[in-house]
Amino acid sequence: MKFLYIRFFTFYQNIKSKIAFYPSLFAMSGVLFAFIMMYMENRGVSRYLIDNIPILVVNNGDTALTILSACITGLISMMVFSFSMVMVLLNQASTNYSPRLLPGLISDRKHQFILGIYLSSILYCIFILFSIQPTGDKYQVPGFSVLLGILFTVVCIYAFIYFIHTISQSIQITYILEKIFNSARNTLERLLESEKENSKFSFPDSKDWHKYETEKNGYFQNFSQENLLEFCKQNDTLIEIIPVKGIFVLQGIPIFKSEKELDEESLKQIHKYIHFSRAELVSDNYVLAFKQITEVIAKAMSPGINDPGTALNAIDYLTELFQLRMLKSDESYISEENKAYIKVRTVNFEELLYNVMASIRTYCKHDIVVVQKLCIMFYYLQSQKAVKEDYHKCLKEEAERLIEDAESMLENRKDLSILEHLKKKLEL
Repeated sequence: MKFLYIRFFTFYQNIKSKIAFYPSLFAMSGVLFAFIMMYMENRGVSRYLIDNIPILVVNNGDTALTILSACITGLISMMVFSFSMVMVLLNQASTNYSPRLLPGLISDRKHQFILGIYLSSILYCIFILFSIQPTGDKYQVPGFSVLLGILFTVVCIYAFIYFIHTISQSIQITYILEKIFNSARNTLERLLESEKENSKFSFPDSKDWHKYETEKNGYFQNFSQENLLEFCKQNDTLIEIIPVKGIFVLQGIPIFKSEKELDEESLKQIHKYIHFSRAELVSDNYVLAFKQITEVIAKAMSPGINDPGTALNAIDYLTELFQLRMLKSDESYISEENKAYIKVRTVNFEELLYNVMASIRTYCKHDIVVVQKLCIMFYYLQSQKAVKEDYHKCLKEEAERLIEDAESMLENRKDLSILEHLKKKLEL
């Protein structure tokens, strides 16, 4: 029973990330509510309201048809206009900031909820429209249902106003950066909390373990921890996940090691627990946040955009994320009952820092203001505690590379004197 629950939960986690999930739920609820109202109309709800509160009921078939037709037409036009604006937002974000930001913007639940409200209201009005008998007497008109259709249309109008408000926020780079940062911070804090619980466990050397290859191509997005943990306990084995999250894995590349040799049935079972995707989300892989913020900085400092203000803001968010990453080790474990069963690799700090700074140095080494901001970032990070002393060594090496590149680009004496001051401050 627990295994079935885990499988269902895993399926739910996968499907809820799809852009059509919440709109589909809203749409089905609109259809279901329409049938419920049809049943209530057959039970005489409109007749009762005509006798007691006639002002709430539309009891003319032609009027009801006209009202619902106008509501449906207006709602469809509103929905088309709203999501034309979403396309404009996505195009502008891709052009001005980075195409890598698009999956995070598309998956915004507020926009999905608003689309769902539109769809459920449209479908409700359509099905109520079918139930109207304009040539019958007044009791055959679903008057109360028509009134609800009008109210749902009013709700959609307010949802449209809220949508205009959110879309005007979503286009701002500060909002985009904060959203990326918050998602990555939550992921890192969750990993740090898990690491505290599992740090006391040891894991054997996996050099001679059995390697198994992947059957799919795609980005290694995630794996079902509960299912894989249950598998390890049932088969009395340990597993090491070889690739880091977010890396593109080709078919035939080893993806995990097992302490014990596994049969074909067990391999098929494990492959179901490993998730691949053609898209990347920060909530699944915090390293993507570093990539996205780095690309925003590089795009802002490119000659076509030339927006150092955005670069300076992005460096602040990058500093906070690096500070959190310094508290995490390069490997993590998944355990239960005082035993580590699964070893998970992550991008090591030195590689992450180098990849980020290599891109930033290319576009920012000519700007003394941005270089100064980066040196402040290094100074702050060097003063923070780290899970490994090697992290501080990596920071010093990257600071030296930044200063070296900046000195090769800058010629103004004042700028060079500032660089000398920064070198002394960083003890380079």
